[in-house]
Amino acid sequence: MTYVPENQYRERADYTWSQDSIRFINTPARSARQTFFYVQEAGFFRTSPPYFTERVNMNSFLVFYTLSGRGLLRYLGESYDLMPGSAAFINCMNPHYYECPSGENWEFLWLHFNGPAALGYYEEFIKNHFRILTELDSAFMEHTLQRILSLTQNRDLHSEILVSGLIVELLTQLLIANSTENLSPGAMPEYLKGILKKLENHFNEPLSLDLLSGEFGVSKYYLSREFKRYMGIPLNEYLIVLRINHAKELLRYSPDMTVEQIAFACGFRHVSHFINLFKRHEKSTPLQYRKSWAGTELPKGCR
Repeated sequence: MTYVPENQYRERADYTWSQDSIRFINTPARSARQTFFYVQEAGFFRTSPPYFTERVNMNSFLVFYTLSGRGLLRYLGESYDLMPGSAAFINCMNPHYYECPSGENWEFLWLHFNGPAALGYYEEFIKNHFRILTELDSAFMEHTLQRILSLTQNRDLHSEILVSGLIVELLTQLLIANSTENLSPGAMPEYLKGILKKLENHFNEPLSLDLLSGEFGVSKYYLSREFKRYMGIPLNEYLIVLRINHAKELLRYSPDMTVEQIAFACGFRHVSHFINLFKRHEKSTPLQYRKSWAGTELPKGCR
C-alpha cells in the first residue's frame, strides 16, 4: 500500500463475488453506538479472482470466518492462509489486504463491528501476538455470524441488544481459542497445579519464585514463563491478587483488625507496600475501601 497521510481512510477493492453473496451496511441507533457492540457491515461472500480488498485507517474491527476454499490475508507485516474453519480478527485502522488467490474460490462469513470496548478486546487478543485461529467450533462460528447478519437485516426493538450479546459471545470464543492455542498440548502440568494449590493455601507466607522453583524442581525462568502462559499473569502478580482479595475480606468483615494487622495477616511485610499495592489494584486506600463497605457486615450465621 502506498503512503497514506495519518488518519486518512483509504480503500481499494475488486468486487468479484457471486450474485447470492450478501453485503448489508448498517446504521446503528445512537444509544447502541454509545453503549453496545454494534454492526457496521456484515455478510456472506462467495468470491473468485481477482477479488481483493486493501484498506487503512478504517474505524472498524473485522472478523471473517472461512467456509470453503482459500483466502490470503496480509496484516502486520505477515501473510496468512485463510483455510476452511479458520478465523481472523483484525483492527482495520492497521493496513490490511485480503484476496481470493489465483486459481481459488473463497467463501466466508464476515462482520465489521465496533463499540466502546472493541479496542480493549482486540488488544487482549493480540497481547502475545497476532494469529489466525484454527481450533474453533465451526457450528458456533457459522450460527453466530449468520444470526448476527439476520438480526441486523431484520431489525426490531430488541435486535441491537441481542446482536451486542452475540458479538460478546463471538469475541469471548476467539479470546479463549487464542489463549488455548498458545499453550502446549494437553492439560496444565501437574507441577503448576501443585504451585497453584501452594499459593492459594499459603499466600500469607513468604513465597518467592526461587523458593517455589526449588520446591517443585523446575528452573525459575521456566516456571516464570510457563506460569504466565497458563494463567495469563506473572506468578508474583497472581500472589499479590490472592493477598489483596483476602485483605478486602478482612477490611469488610473484621472491623477490629487494623490496616497494619491486615497487611501482616495477608503476607505483606511492610504496611506502606500493602497500601501502595492496594491503591494500584482498587483505586482507593484500604481505609477508604473499608469505609465504602461500612454497614455491610454479614449476620453471624452467614459468616
